[in-house]
Amino acid sequence: MASEAELKAAGDKYVPKDYDPTLYKLRHSLAHVLAQAVVEKFPQAKPTIGPPIEYGFYYDFDLDVNPTDGDLEWIANRMKQIIKGKHPFKVREITADEGREIFKDNPYKLELIEGLAKGQDEYGNAANAAPMLTVYQQDTFTDLCRGPHVETTGNLDSKAFKITQVTGSYWRGDSSKKMLKRFHATAWVSADDLKAHLARVEEAAKRDHRKVGRDLELFANEQVFGAGFPMLLPKGATVRRLLETFITDYERKAGYSHVYTPDAAKKELYKISGHWEHYKDSMFPPMDMGEGGNDDEELCLRPMCCPHHIQVYKSKPRSYRDLPIRIAELGKMYRYERSGVVGGLSRVRCMTLNDAHLFVRPDQVKAEIAGVLALMKKAYADLGITEYRFRLSKNDDPETTAPGKGGKYVDNPAMWESSIAMLREVLKESGLPFFEAWNEAAFYGPKIDVQVKDTMGREETLSTIQADQHLPEQFKLEFKDSDDTPKRPVMIHRGVISTMERMMSYLIELYAGAFPVWLAPVQVTIVPIADRHFEFAQKLGDSLLESDYRVDVDLGDKRMQAKIRDAQLQKVPYVLVIGDKEMEANSVAVRLRSGEDLGAKPVAEFVAMLEQVVRSRTLKLVP
Repeated sequence: MASEAELKAAGDKYVPKDYDPTLYKLRHSLAHVLAQAVVEKFPQAKPTIGPPIEYGFYYDFDLDVNPTDGDLEWIANRMKQIIKGKHPFKVREITADEGREIFKDNPYKLELIEGLAKGQDEYGNAANAAPMLTVYQQDTFTDLCRGPHVETTGNLDSKAFKITQVTGSYWRGDSSKKMLKRFHATAWVSADDLKAHLARVEEAAKRDHRKVGRDLELFANEQVFGAGFPMLLPKGATVRRLLETFITDYERKAGYSHVYTPDAAKKELYKISGHWEHYKDSMFPPMDMGEGGNDDEELCLRPMCCPHHIQVYKSKPRSYRDLPIRIAELGKMYRYERSGVVGGLSRVRCMTLNDAHLFVRPDQVKAEIAGVLALMKKAYADLGITEYRFRLSKNDDPETTAPGKGGKYVDNPAMWESSIAMLREVLKESGLPFFEAWNEAAFYGPKIDVQVKDTMGREETLSTIQADQHLPEQFKLEFKDSDDTPKRPVMIHRGVISTMERMMSYLIELYAGAFPVWLAPVQVTIVPIADRHFEFAQKLGDSLLESDYRVDVDLGDKRMQAKIRDAQLQKVPYVLVIGDKEMEANSVAVRLRSGEDLGAKPVAEFVAMLEQVVRSRTLKLVP
């Protein structure tokens, strides 16, 4: 058997590539310390698994009591005592029979041991090779674990972790199995890092688009619609309409032709495209429209628009002189997501993608992708999105993919190599910084993903550009080349500003609901002080509305200060107060949503300022 040093070194390989090894080790070690404290507090608790995750770790227990705040405080204090004891993390290799004896009273550990003995990982997935069975022990606690860990509990900072909550979780995510108690905790290298993280969490909670969207009356989720089907209220619908007009105007000027295609099609279409084979688990079940269940009579809600835009391309013969052909649509799509993971606008079951497909000659690929990148950068600048990076997303990692365990991606190595080379070359020539990642591609080809950070600093994909040589082959797409021979076009898939739902959720959180003036659902609120000022206020509101500004004239019976406060809480950029002096001078007293008072301005001067701010799409309220 291997020595302790060899076993600890072997554990290091389990640190994910994109995870800081120091953080991974300390979080994994704290998970064991928490497990020890929980078992001491609740001797009947049966530990299951406790991995490091983003920002911390969790540990699941079979526990039939609900821990109180007092229990969690006791557990945290006990963890600090264990840390102070500087107990070494000792590891040794065991046989399956030894493991069965050590954990004979824990059915979850026994299930893990049986899986590991069969060459499965702790989640029941096939591994490349049967892992060694090892146990780690600190103080009185022994756990089935592959590592890695810090040397002793003394390497942990007792002031740099916090137990955040206890939730329910099914064993291995299977709802048919018992509900466990999941203890969540965040953990960092130092107390200062923990403090900074908790401050980010607090700020993120304030910006959460679900809360802000509710407070600003942008959207609502109604149970009668079902999970994942949000309803845009008038203000939210205004923001969406502005985004749609914004991007389609840019696309028209860039040479795109817009189409409308059906939201559903026969299942046969998605069989040809490969979506049915590779993506059906994310599609809604087919609707049987025939008595005999004939495939030709089964309709599917579309998960993507690409097979539909291919039909637009195929609607007539194409010549090399016709290409590139740029087809765009605000396409509605449907994805089946489990009800437990949908929420707000960021994870929905029905979405509208700013979708487009470019059909190009091979010699046009680089120029067209460069054009998409330029369009994306211009749109991002107007939306105020300044921090992002590019990822070249590839198919299976040959180093970690088990032989014979493929199937997620189309099996065509030459096509993958060629398409990846295309995108890599474009990125290099553009001078844009990028990194490469395996197992992130679309099933039919690699893609350039634009990665942005949310308020917690987590990266998510907002836009994509995909090079596709697979679907043109599947659908036998052709164009007549200059020598009159048929050739295959390359298909470029792209979504510049993502789905309307995802972009709205991102912008709500980016601006905490205080949209730039050009995108604000209400740009101006007019507040007359007394009834005698109503007519002037209404005429000014009508004039601004006629000039295509979005205006609310507050003629309610609240006092002036309450009306101003209401408008500021609704994040309205400008509040115009009108009293006797303003009427006499044909002016308005201008207040910003920040509370700043700009004083009285002639109406014409304010309108000129408003026009400049909107036209320039600046993030400022005062140019």
